[in-house]
Amino acid sequence: MDQDLAPAGPTPHRPDYVLLGVVIAFLAFGLVMVLTSSMVIAYNTFGTQFYYLGRQGLWAVLGLLAMVVAWRLDYRRLGPLALWLLVGCIAALIAVLLFAETINGAQRWLALGPFSFQPSELTKLGIIIYMAYWLAAKGEQVKSLAYQFVPFVIIIATIVMLLLRQPDLGSAFVIVATAVAIFFAAGMHLGQLLLFLISGIVGLYAAISMSSYRMERFITFFDPWSDPSDSSYHISQVLKALGAGGVTGTGLGVGRGKFNYLPFPHTDSILAVIGEELGLIGTCGVLLAFGLFAYRGLQIAWDSPDTFSRLLATGITCNIVFQALVSIGVTTSSLPYTGLTLPFISFGGSSLLVTLASTGLLLNISRYTVSYEHYSLARGGVWRGQRGTPVSGAGGGEGPLPHST
Repeated sequence: MDQDLAPAGPTPHRPDYVLLGVVIAFLAFGLVMVLTSSMVIAYNTFGTQFYYLGRQGLWAVLGLLAMVVAWRLDYRRLGPLALWLLVGCIAALIAVLLFAETINGAQRWLALGPFSFQPSELTKLGIIIYMAYWLAAKGEQVKSLAYQFVPFVIIIATIVMLLLRQPDLGSAFVIVATAVAIFFAAGMHLGQLLLFLISGIVGLYAAISMSSYRMERFITFFDPWSDPSDSSYHISQVLKALGAGGVTGTGLGVGRGKFNYLPFPHTDSILAVIGEELGLIGTCGVLLAFGLFAYRGLQIAWDSPDTFSRLLATGITCNIVFQALVSIGVTTSSLPYTGLTLPFISFGGSSLLVTLASTGLLLNISRYTVSYEHYSLARGGVWRGQRGTPVSGAGGGEGPLPHST
């Protein structure tokens, strides 16, 4: 096995309980907000205000099971499966275009019996695993333009084109940003980064200019109040809901935006419901929680024992945080409108399942972290572990350093 893909020595220890606590808090808060944001539309459509809560609760249970499995399995086993996982994700994206029904103007969901699933959500995790394993095996070759950068662009461009056909510009943007973050963490040359940014800007301009509804959304972004009864209806209602909440909010369950004013209040606009009912305090609390998640996730990446786990942890953390930032940016009119759920909180079974499974992998890696804050170099050059126990394989100065290659 490639040395960069093997653990550098530490035996498993306790996972990052702070990260786990943040995720559990997100999950509980999300269930409450799904109930309060969906009760009106659920009752009008299905005759019970608990319809969406029940489905989200079921997906939460499945997601927690997936998180535990991902937490306990050896993350190194994912490496040899990375290519097949990526191929499966691309095949699923193609299947969406061939067989999926069009819902609200988009083809994004594959039916799985009584449930539907978004392959784009699984693709976010699949591309992270593949990029982490691929780049970890390349070492200094990452800086090669012909052998690494061009294949990287081809892979990402293929996935982006399939997503734009659905259409799903939001997921495409998050996947591109996450892939670039992984490549950057792997040692991307500054010239490669500049080249990719230029290519990305050109591609984004083409995607917007070739679609009338995307161009309309882009224009609306600069003037959210230009046509509140038509093109800017969504963003104007979201801003009204946020403004109505003030500092402390109208009270949980008391908001009016969900009464057929906010489009998709339990998915795309759930932060607006939070802002209206829990006020600025509630929205700032959500921002701080995602900030803590980002800090713990990147700390795990920094202390990871090998290159594969470092890139994997970086990708998972950036993917979830980037999606949260885009969702928050859209809700506050800081970014042009695109339909993206708020991770852990919005209603969405496939999104919640994959996000929790991804978090399980992050917790898995946290069990093998090698933190300089918890290590001391004993006499004779023996690295000692978090609770004073010798690192596996260390002794007589022969133990590997935490980030040795």
